[in-house]
Amino acid sequence: MKVGVVLERRELDNRWSDFTWRLASVVPGAPEIDDWVEIARGANWVQYHAATLPLEIFRKETEGYKHNLSLDPPSVYVVLQDDDDGAHEVTPHLISVCPYEAQDYLDSGGVTVESVAMPEAVMAWLAAFIDKHHVDEPFKKRKRNPFDPRKDGFDRPPPRVTRKWDRPGHE
Repeated sequence: MKVGVVLERRELDNRWSDFTWRLASVVPGAPEIDDWVEIARGANWVQYHAATLPLEIFRKETEGYKHNLSLDPPSVYVVLQDDDDGAHEVTPHLISVCPYEAQDYLDSGGVTVESVAMPEAVMAWLAAFIDKHHVDEPFKKRKRNPFDPRKDGFDRPPPRVTRKWDRPGHE
């Protein structure tokens, strides 16, 4: 599914930073764009359609999607990278509906992960995908073998350690 990313630039009254970027919304089915498009403006803020990214979902990640849909509200996560070379300070890199993937990006550092409430169209699409592909995997506790010290050689006496000053002729 193609999803448009709407970023908002808000001016700050701060001596260290003039403005901040935040994820304002996502738009399912948004058209492809070549450059950022201004879509709304206020007294101290501007919203841009910054990118249209593919939202890909996979059968092996349905557990994460189920968890996301159980949250109140479910979220869409957008990974933002610093854009030092471009006209804007940040650029959308990836969009996801898996909270585990978003957490992986947060743990790796170097990027910002923002979230917004999931639109109804994305929720319905994701729920249908989960219904079709999710398979509950039962928890399997790993059975460990009992410890036997004789198998690992613990029944032998420890090797004798000789230091050079313990050797004969060394005084």
